[in-house]
Amino acid sequence: MPRVSKRIQLLQAAAAIVDEQGSEYLTLDAVAKRAGVSKGGLLYHFQNKFALIQGLVDHADELYRNNVNEYVEKDNNENGKWVRAFIEATREHRAENGSITSGMLAAQGINSNLLLPLQDTYKEWQHNIENDGLDKVDATIIRLAVDGLWLSEIFGLDNLDESMREKVLDRLTEYTQSDKND
Repeated sequence: MPRVSKRIQLLQAAAAIVDEQGSEYLTLDAVAKRAGVSKGGLLYHFQNKFALIQGLVDHADELYRNNVNEYVEKDNNENGKWVRAFIEATREHRAENGSITSGMLAAQGINSNLLLPLQDTYKEWQHNIENDGLDKVDATIIRLAVDGLWLSEIFGLDNLDESMREKVLDRLTEYTQSDKND
């Protein structure tokens, strides 16, 4: 198992604090204690709370991009591969993405400009989804449905068992492969 860098360890500690207690409990002291480092060790990587939250957002953005790109590269069907990658990334990376998403919540509460990297990523994805060979509106509806599932899971509003979750994602994938989209 690869060794986790100290920077990632600090980001994971910060995300866990926000996830478990809320963004109001995200302090440099709390993160240092949770990560088992000195405050000076934390400050070496993040000079202040603002930089720490920006690090959380940047880390989430990188993870999300890597997850989606992984599936885009595997998909040999040009029509709909971006929206299918979005579906598969949501299907397969729920646990990994769920914990780091708390950084987005902290960023929204402190300074929404910190979310600009993610907003840029979503603009790029939306452009790719709209120009992916499927009907633009249908593809956008599918992306929004996947985002709705993801957000409902983050906030604990999903109330779907695993079987239903899989059926929903499978149906959305079917929509990307239907004859009306050819």
